[in-house]
Amino acid sequence: MRVFVILPAAGIGTRMSVGSGVGGASTPKQFLTIAGVPVLVHCLRAFLAVERVQAVYVAVRGTEIERVQAQIAHFGLGNKVHVVEGGDQRQQSVSNALALLVAENGCTDDDVVLVHDAARPLIDAATIERTIDAVAEHGAAIVGLPAVDTIKQVERTAHGAIVTATIPRERIVQAQTPQGARCGLLRQVFAEAEADGFVGTDESSLLERAGIEVAVVAGTARNLKITQHGDLELAEFYLRQGKT
Repeated sequence: MRVFVILPAAGIGTRMSVGSGVGGASTPKQFLTIAGVPVLVHCLRAFLAVERVQAVYVAVRGTEIERVQAQIAHFGLGNKVHVVEGGDQRQQSVSNALALLVAENGCTDDDVVLVHDAARPLIDAATIERTIDAVAEHGAAIVGLPAVDTIKQVERTAHGAIVTATIPRERIVQAQTPQGARCGLLRQVFAEAEADGFVGTDESSLLERAGIEVAVVAGTARNLKITQHGDLELAEFYLRQGKT
C-alpha cells in the first residue's frame, strides 16, 4: 500500500483578496505568508514529513505553475512534489492531479490517496497518519471537527430564515481535510460524477453519492482553513504556541 496526496490549489480566493492589502489584491490565499512562509509550503512540509507519503501532487492555475515550482526549489522540498495544471473547480483540479498520479505511478486500487485543502496550512502529522490508517481500514475517511454550538435546521424565506428543527450535536461534524479513499474507489466516484455531470462540494460528497461509507477521523480547531484575514493572525498564533 502506497500513499499519495493531492493539494488542489487553483482557487483565486476572492474573499481574501478584496480590499485586503495583505499580500496584494491579486495574491491567492495559498500564496500568502504565515511567519514568512507561504501557506502552500506549510501544507507541503506537513505531508512530506510523513514517511508513508510517496508523492504529493499540487494542482494550480497554469499561470501559477512557475511560481509553485520556484517555491518548491527555494524551500528545498525535494522531488516528491509534482505540479499539475488545475481547473476552474476544485473537482476538476483533483481529477487532473489524480489522472497524472495514476499515469506516473500506476496507482493500484489499494493505494491510499488523500486530498487536502491548500488553504489549511496547520495540518499535523498525527492527524495525517490517523487518516491514512482510517482509509486503510475502512476504504474512505475524512477529518471532521465535532460541532460545539447547537445546530439549527432552517427554512429560507423572503424575510430571512425560520427554525424548523434542532439537530443533535452528536450527529454533526464539520468537515475538514484531508479526505481520502483507496485509489480504486476515488477513481470510480470521480468517473461516475463526470459521466453524470455532478459537481460535489468535496471528495466525501462523491463517495457518499456512490453509497460508499466514509469514516470520520477527529480533527482539531488548529486545522483551520484560511478564508478571512483574521485567519492569518490566528494561524500565526497557533504556530507560535507550537514552538513554546
